[in-house]
Amino acid sequence: MTETAGTRTGGDAGGYIPGDGERHKRGMDRMRQVLGPKADTVLGDLADVAPELGRFIVEFAYGEVHSSPGLDHRQRSLVAISVLSGIGGCEPALELHVHGALNVGLDPSEIVETVMQCAVYAGFPRALCAMAVVRQVFEERGVLPRE
Repeated sequence: MTETAGTRTGGDAGGYIPGDGERHKRGMDRMRQVLGPKADTVLGDLADVAPELGRFIVEFAYGEVHSSPGLDHRQRSLVAISVLSGIGGCEPALELHVHGALNVGLDPSEIVETVMQCAVYAGFPRALCAMAVVRQVFEERGVLPRE
């Protein structure tokens, strides 16, 4: 794990306090399925300051909510991008979920369209901030939709 300007980056799940049981296993499996290796980075970055928060994310967000029936991975990703874009100030989480959306098979144009819809309901400034995050992820992954 490295530190840059006071921010920990490149963490792994070392130091993470795992929970017990099926909900934890289901949550870890789902989190890694959606976020890929970034799942361990999230947990590693929380390990020395708030490992319990990491456990809550794994067991509740991914072990319960993301694992419930009714929506598929793609739909859940669109919901996450919509909400994070609309409330603003959640750029690190939005970045993770844009990566996750690509991981579960969303087309870049679907992600762009989702953020554009947010402009109508949450405002253009929020949509512009979100689109900057989307663009950054697309550039990092080489998937700009209008090439």
